[in-house]
Amino acid sequence: MASSTKRPRPRASEAPAQDRSRTAPGAVEPDAVAPEAVEPDVVASEAVASEAAEPGAVEPEAVPHVRVAVIGSGFGGLGAGVRLRRAGITDFVVLERADSVGGTWRDNSYPGCACDVPSHLYSFSFAPNPDWPRSFSGQPDIRAYLEKVADVFGLRPHLRFNAEVTEARWDVERTRWQITTTAGRWTADAVVAAAGPLADPQIPDLPGLDSFPGKVFHSSRWDHDFALEGKRVAMVGTGASAAQIVPAIQPQVGKLTVFQRTPAWVLPRRDRAITELEKRLHTRFPITAKARRGTLFALRELQVDAFVRRPGLLKLVQRLAERHLADGVADPALRARLTPDYRIGCKRILLSNTYYPALAAANTEVVPAGLREVRGSTLVAADGSEHEVDAIVFGTGFHVTDMPMGSRVFGADGTSFAEKWKEGMEALRGSTVHGFPNFFFVIGPNTGLGNSSMILMIESQLNYLIDALTRLDEIGATAMQPTARAQRRWNLELQHRMDRTVWSTGGCRSWYLDKSGKNTVLWPGSTTSFRRATRRVDLTEYELILRSDDRAAPSGPSGPSAKSAQSGSSASSVPSVPSVPSASSVPSASSGPSVKSVSSAQPGPSAAATGTEEVMA
Repeated sequence: MASSTKRPRPRASEAPAQDRSRTAPGAVEPDAVAPEAVEPDVVASEAVASEAAEPGAVEPEAVPHVRVAVIGSGFGGLGAGVRLRRAGITDFVVLERADSVGGTWRDNSYPGCACDVPSHLYSFSFAPNPDWPRSFSGQPDIRAYLEKVADVFGLRPHLRFNAEVTEARWDVERTRWQITTTAGRWTADAVVAAAGPLADPQIPDLPGLDSFPGKVFHSSRWDHDFALEGKRVAMVGTGASAAQIVPAIQPQVGKLTVFQRTPAWVLPRRDRAITELEKRLHTRFPITAKARRGTLFALRELQVDAFVRRPGLLKLVQRLAERHLADGVADPALRARLTPDYRIGCKRILLSNTYYPALAAANTEVVPAGLREVRGSTLVAADGSEHEVDAIVFGTGFHVTDMPMGSRVFGADGTSFAEKWKEGMEALRGSTVHGFPNFFFVIGPNTGLGNSSMILMIESQLNYLIDALTRLDEIGATAMQPTARAQRRWNLELQHRMDRTVWSTGGCRSWYLDKSGKNTVLWPGSTTSFRRATRRVDLTEYELILRSDDRAAPSGPSGPSAKSAQSGSSASSVPSVPSVPSASSVPSASSGPSVKSVSSAQPGPSAAATGTEEVMA
């Protein structure tokens, strides 16, 4: 990828210590800070633990142990790293399969790539950037922002690049995760899955695609070495990526053929350059940037009701979209082809001022059907039409409801997420799953949004993660997992609320739905309600796992007594679980969480000292 910087692959036992001078455009450099380099504890491998080495035998390589292993270094993974350090947990690693940070904003470098959420809302609340160049920033600026976060908050020593997780398995006996990567092995007390749902591209299995003589690539794996000038290019898909790619490449290509299975509703994009005066104001008076962010947040919170409870309110928005289409496309036949037959909001609403003019251009053809077959350099659409092309660009989305990582993670009974979720993804509060102790999702099931910034949801889940790890320390427990009853009740109520949303009633088929038609992707509420629901961990919804040789748990109202922790006594009662609408309230229950005790060779490390932090300016 043209925008990536190749680095030597680090050994599993060492931390890369690259100096990074790249910053967000115009960002103020922080004072140089030498982050604490906390070496992870190293534990003997399973072979060493189980039997003494024979004379002359080569000892197996030691496996490093950390308190937390974070998977992915996009917004979720870097945010988790910052919050872990602030909580005093510095013995963690961030496992990244690529050679740099950025997640989806590293992978998606296609022409025209930009965010459809305003810049000042699409950033961490703890790392405001007063120097965003535009109201809707492009991919290079967002990626530079994430590089800056990694530098400012001292995350570089924790990063392990070229370390794709090939397996993660819960070790019941040692009550820890065994993690295998392409860069070595680790064990961890807890795992944070922050790879995100837009990580693995989905390309349809088309007859004849393998024999296509031209160039083929997915929008998230853009080939910048391939020259588009004068080429006949097929764009397969009309989603958010295509709406940005089509206007960017249409002036360059000889002919652009767009395969449209379903048209999308498009609204104007109110984008503009942010003035130098605004930047100076936000830098000198941070309260102005907070006010701007707060206004953007409030406007989007006001839209939630129309999406989740009263879809009829979207009629006015749909009329605006119809007017936008009429202004951008003069040809009535093409306009009819581009008019959706479902209610606006059912599928993702696109924002663009240039998409319709690009589709109406003389060198663009819109095929009102999906791609069915490839015969040499000829593409055959579902309507039987044939089209000669030199290159195929797939804007066909990602494995969201069937994420490949699901087949690599195995829980307490040896079952993988892929097996567990055969009937659909399901988690408690989008964060934890029964049968997978100390496994925490960032952007888990039913945490997606249709109208606001995912960073708001990420920060809420990070609050939940840190509270869970803190409570485990306070109680003296080793691990936690949600009860099956709590998880099931949460999801039954969630799906009940989903029935009246525009995503269920709008008359479309979207990538939000799994193969059974259940929406396991989006959150049917406001970001405020989700933050309330994940502000604190409700221990009545959890089973706690203790090691028999752990130190006594402190007594107090927040956890079981020291005596019960030492003896491994179990509370059999499972208190009621609050419904989603009232998820912010903690139910009053006299009984505590269910407690289990297991044997273990050695306990995990406690939290280390807090590292020095900087506020990003």
